[in-house]
Amino acid sequence: MASAFGSRTLSKDDVNYRMHFRTINEQQVEDITIDFFYKPHTITLLTCTVLSLMYFAFTRDDGNPDNNLWVGLILVISFFLVISVLAFPNGPFTRPHPAIWRIVFGLSVLYFLFLVFIIFLNWEQVKSLMFWLDPNLRYAKREADVMEYAVNCHVITWERILSHFDIFAFSHFWGWGMKALLIRSYGLCWTISITWELTELFFMHLLPNFAECWWDQVILDILLCNGGGIWLGMTVCRFLEMRTYHWASIKDIHSTTGKIKRAALQFTPASWTYVRWLDPKSSLQRVTGVYLFMIIWQLTELNTFFLKHIFVFPACHALSWCRILFIGIITAPTVRQYYAYLTDTQCKRVGTQCWVFGAIAFLEALACVKFGQDLFSKTQVLYVFLWLVCLVSSCGFSSLEDVNSVENHSLLSTEGLL
Repeated sequence: MASAFGSRTLSKDDVNYRMHFRTINEQQVEDITIDFFYKPHTITLLTCTVLSLMYFAFTRDDGNPDNNLWVGLILVISFFLVISVLAFPNGPFTRPHPAIWRIVFGLSVLYFLFLVFIIFLNWEQVKSLMFWLDPNLRYAKREADVMEYAVNCHVITWERILSHFDIFAFSHFWGWGMKALLIRSYGLCWTISITWELTELFFMHLLPNFAECWWDQVILDILLCNGGGIWLGMTVCRFLEMRTYHWASIKDIHSTTGKIKRAALQFTPASWTYVRWLDPKSSLQRVTGVYLFMIIWQLTELNTFFLKHIFVFPACHALSWCRILFIGIITAPTVRQYYAYLTDTQCKRVGTQCWVFGAIAFLEALACVKFGQDLFSKTQVLYVFLWLVCLVSSCGFSSLEDVNSVENHSLLSTEGLL
């Protein structure tokens, strides 16, 4: 008997839509690979998983309850990442290897679920969890409680200026270099840079460490650290734009030096494609999308400071810098997927990594609001409104470079592998 529903023939638009979404969510590896690294080994992986579980279950001493929890937690995460390699999509990148980006996506899903779990705890349970992770956090103090900010701003000496060039200044500079590589637009980078300094001013009444002397904010932050990082990142972009990309399989390279060089180049972009965030014919939806991009970017940055202030851990703690590194890694595929969704009319949905990143940003903010109610009760609504107005107004400035410049900047394409 024939099926009552029958089969539906896909239209050309449906096929194009699925191909576009597959490009940003499940990038395919070209046929120039080393077979061993790009063929499934599911039975081997299952065997190793079962044997390792047997080893850990029957050979280790389970007399220490705390150690049992740690080992169990680590193994749960490890085997979830194994499943991530088997089941999750590649994302928009295949360099250096699809398995790495599947693991990155798996980690982002775990962090998302962890935030969901945290939101349903009370404050005492959250503190107990933090103290279990690191007992030293019992003695941690807020930086705002032990440090003074924006003091004696009229005193400007070389010694005082040089004292600001520490590891955090270098991280600031390097971070903006990485951001420029992700965004690849002078206009958008400078807009986000300047609006972030405005964000600090508007939220200074909640976070005292946002208070800075004018010369620290304008000269050291905007011009030197931000501007220098943006220039470095965009210089690398222009260099990569001018390169000619022709990849050969490592199997076809016969010299040892050539094989080593080709293996090292596996960690570089496979190609570089010209793009524009905005153009003179940009629709209202596209402009709104850029505005939303800036809002989420600023929200993610704000979360960094609110999390360490509300949950009381210093900037140098592993909870802080591990989160920053992790957010930086998952931002790369997120920006690529969001750009494709924003600019490609045949792309009707965002990629999964972009979706999870957006959920993480809002869940972090939700956790801050829930456990920082005393802090947010002091919020001055007028400042938040003015902040949103500044972000909306700055959208026009962010488009100037994209619309008027004869140079197009680019986003990483994801074609080809070993």
